[in-house]
Amino acid sequence: MRKTPPSARPVGVLIASQHEWTSRSLASILAPEGYWVVKTYTRAQTIAHIRRDPPDAILIDEQLPDGAGHELCRDLYEQNLISPSTPVFLALSRPPTRRDRLAALRVGAWGCLGESLDAEELVAALGVFVPAKLDADHARTTGLVDEMTGVYNVRGLTRRAQELGSDAARRRTGISCLLLAPDTESGEPSLALLRRIAAALRSATRHSDAVGRLEQGVFAVVALDTDPTQVRRLAERLAAAILVKPNGRSESPPPAIRLRAGFHGVADFRAASIDSAGLMLRATAALQRARTDLPDGWLQGFVDEESGDGDAGSREA
Repeated sequence: MRKTPPSARPVGVLIASQHEWTSRSLASILAPEGYWVVKTYTRAQTIAHIRRDPPDAILIDEQLPDGAGHELCRDLYEQNLISPSTPVFLALSRPPTRRDRLAALRVGAWGCLGESLDAEELVAALGVFVPAKLDADHARTTGLVDEMTGVYNVRGLTRRAQELGSDAARRRTGISCLLLAPDTESGEPSLALLRRIAAALRSATRHSDAVGRLEQGVFAVVALDTDPTQVRRLAERLAAAILVKPNGRSESPPPAIRLRAGFHGVADFRAASIDSAGLMLRATAALQRARTDLPDGWLQGFVDEESGDGDAGSREA
């Protein structure tokens, strides 16, 4: 019996194969079990579909017209196109050997499907792996920590920022929000780069600071007892921590990456006309200005017009 938990949407399985007969055969097995089956025929089609609508499980042919299935499997995980809990299987045109199974595991696949396909085993495997994936999705949605980087997710950061804002207002002290985002030549930042940034921010901030990831490549730091002047220095210090070499020597931003920063801060949060959400929104607007209005600069801040607190400017990276 398939142990699929209740879901508000169909449970999707993507089949990436250049052979129509293979896709049809797999679909004929899975559709009667209640799975929503999507078929793609090339590496490019597969990636495009996953970007639009990530499936709950993926079956990939060992060889596609525009690339090897092993490479596609590895790239899906390394480029953060799917969650670590998404089960991926490699389909072989022969019975899998021990070497085949090890090669699949090393690129992140959960198993191999060989000829002749054991339909009952496939359905049973999905019946175990897919509910675990859906449960992990639910935990990520309702949880407070970003699974990929170990810092707060949007929900967690929002909650923590409210707590810090309440503390700042009670003590009539300063509070700031700083956003940092990498610009890379390849477009989307890699998972390795995201983890590098998260690790640097955790090491270089105080225990009282809240560090989170707002979206794919945007990290935020909400810092208590930090006024508008201090947040500029904080931005420079954190940028240096992100760009430090493993041997401890700092370096200028390499050609492949440039950091953009936006911030907003107030000296007395009780006297400010904004709440913690407004603080984060103004920092977001500052980051957008740094990205669009300062093509050669990396740092942009807002002036708090009502209280006279704030800082603004740019600096070439």
